[in-house]
Amino acid sequence: MSPPAPSLIERVYSNEDFGVNPAARREQAGRRIERRLRLGWGTVLCLALSALCLGLSACRMPLRHDADGYRVDHPLTDYDDSVFVWTDAGRAAPRVIDVSALADRLVGYDVVFFGEFHDHAGVHLAELRLLRALFARDPRWILSLEQFERDVQGTVDAYLAGKVGEIALIDQGRAWENYAGAYRPLLTFAKLHHLPVVAAEAPEWAVDCVGDGGLPILEKFTPLERSEVAAQLHVTPGPYRDKFMAFQSGSAAHGGGAATPEALAKAERSFDAQILRDDTMAESIANALAQHPGDKVLHVTGSFHAADFLGTVERLKLRDPGLKIAVIEPVQIEDGEAPVLPADESGQGTAALLLYPSPEPFVEGEDMSAWIAKMVAKRKAHTCKYMASVTSSASRP
Repeated sequence: MSPPAPSLIERVYSNEDFGVNPAARREQAGRRIERRLRLGWGTVLCLALSALCLGLSACRMPLRHDADGYRVDHPLTDYDDSVFVWTDAGRAAPRVIDVSALADRLVGYDVVFFGEFHDHAGVHLAELRLLRALFARDPRWILSLEQFERDVQGTVDAYLAGKVGEIALIDQGRAWENYAGAYRPLLTFAKLHHLPVVAAEAPEWAVDCVGDGGLPILEKFTPLERSEVAAQLHVTPGPYRDKFMAFQSGSAAHGGGAATPEALAKAERSFDAQILRDDTMAESIANALAQHPGDKVLHVTGSFHAADFLGTVERLKLRDPGLKIAVIEPVQIEDGEAPVLPADESGQGTAALLLYPSPEPFVEGEDMSAWIAKMVAKRKAHTCKYMASVTSSASRP
């Protein structure tokens, strides 16, 4: 007759599940249990469950919920600190999850969107930690970046292949100003481990042209220029358009203000430009998956493009409805000493990344007019080479 199976408490304290000698551990477990019986069965059960949770990285209690949202039980200590919270797009009670357990779950997805605040160091550290963890579980990952535009894919490939150095990547690849601190670690990891990198974004000049002249200006593009943005664009009404228009109307730096006919027309063109970006990134991701069957994609992008599974996410779904897509949504908390995930942001992604709050850009009463004027002037300086012909033809009877 075979010996009886060990109880849950015996298994917890004997570590049989981890390959330790069962007989010896069972004897040790008996002595431990005898000692713990003096504490009472309630205490034994609590200790057993605690020990079990220590062996399971994802075993965390749901966050405490109050009128402010979901409270994390430990502070964020500095600006680089962050914490992942698993929400399952609002289907699960939010709970803290470490990067290892998060990677265990995300490795089952086809595409992971990591939304970011481009200037927050905590986001960039978390992105690298997650990429490492995903790669450790499955080396077949593709890194896709909003921060490089589709027309510089050749330069990115040459850098990864060791044919050009980083100066060429930065200059010819038109890397962002914060490349060194924010995106160099991701590119270095990809190069070291031979991961494909997708320059996913629409070229800035093309976005500017559509922002100035609307979608009809695409007809002016050369065949090569047209190939550098998405072939199919989805400019449709719906929650994403509503969200974008609300953002435009409330942002002075983006030309927001009174709802004049001119301002409304400009907002519509801006939405066209936004869709050009979203559809181009979605098409770039879909193309990468087709070129690398069996691989998965980690796409790093601004949070607006992925929050609530809208923007680029919904446009990727339109191209391949069968894809399993996860979204990590960054959330800047208000108080680092008492982190709270607001209830209305708990369903914006598959997981949330709680971040230490950034410094206030302006204090109360400070004059912002010079900064706003600078931002508006910077945007106006981006001109489209095709606008002169559009304006000329529009003036004809």
